[in-house]
Amino acid sequence: MDVNKALIERSSNKCELCTSTDNLTAYTVPPVEDNNADKAVYICSHCKEQIEGEKEMEPNHWRCLNDSMWSQVPAVQVMAWRLLNRLKEHVWPQDLLDMLYMDDETLEWAKATGEDQAGDDTVQVKHLDSNGALLSDGDTVTLIKDLNVKGAGFTAKRGTAVRNISLVHDNAEHIEGKVNGQHIVILTKFVKKQ
Repeated sequence: MDVNKALIERSSNKCELCTSTDNLTAYTVPPVEDNNADKAVYICSHCKEQIEGEKEMEPNHWRCLNDSMWSQVPAVQVMAWRLLNRLKEHVWPQDLLDMLYMDDETLEWAKATGEDQAGDDTVQVKHLDSNGALLSDGDTVTLIKDLNVKGAGFTAKRGTAVRNISLVHDNAEHIEGKVNGQHIVILTKFVKKQ
């Protein structure tokens, strides 16, 4: 059976990513070069143009991945994984990635193009306290200096424990926590980890 016929039959003549029925074509999932239905997906031109970078990614269009990522077809799983990684600056794709399961061989195929590395600089941010100790979400820290809390009308005293901190993921110098019932941002250079 030729590849297009196999893909039409497998997909019920719908885009395997968004279920559109317009302008469908076979798309071989890189880095595979075989002309084989198992290594291809049947997609619409709208999806293909965004995948290949001819058009800007439309995050709302890709909400369809919420359904297509559960496909039993490895090639569809690979494309869903790659597209969710491209969109992971939004919250919902990261949630879907956390749920998506693929066997080791399929995951290796998905990672072959490095989609999971694109724009992943936020992972490199390290939050260090005044002594150079690595901070994590949920840690308890102690203030090493009296801090005037702007807008709240009080001073957070030296020695105050701040429990269950949150890291500000795009700024290595900021953490968040509660002092005197107020949620505040604190500079990491003014705390030490307990």
